[in-house]
Amino acid sequence: MPARNRVAAARATAKPLDEKITINVGFVDLGQIDLLVQEGFYANRTDLIRTAIRNQLATHGDAVKQAVSRNTLVLGIQHFSADDLRAVKKSGEKLRLRVLGLASFAPDVTPELARATIESITVLGALHAPASVKAALADRMS
Repeated sequence: MPARNRVAAARATAKPLDEKITINVGFVDLGQIDLLVQEGFYANRTDLIRTAIRNQLATHGDAVKQAVSRNTLVLGIQHFSADDLRAVKKSGEKLRLRVLGLASFAPDVTPELARATIESITVLGALHAPASVKAALADRMS
């Protein structure tokens, strides 16, 4: 199997913790959220916000699918170990990573190995990597 296919089929790791975001909500909207929680429609504020986000993502699901296809994004979690990247390096190829979800690099991935194997990286979602690897790839991120 070519190195590119091995990396594309990189093994999934255990589900990572959710990514925390901060939002500003107007007082009236917040009051209405609290009222719906108090009335038992939702367990808490987070439950309502997650439900609202999921509903919007479902509403725009076709647009997301088309954009993923058009932009050749990998949807989901893509994990890279040092072994994965060494195989890419051995093949003489360079990766153009485009991930919608989570791109993660194992702690044993060195900045040198990352630079030697990754031509460009685009992550819509979250990038989990050692700080040294993030710094080494900073000029290749879009």
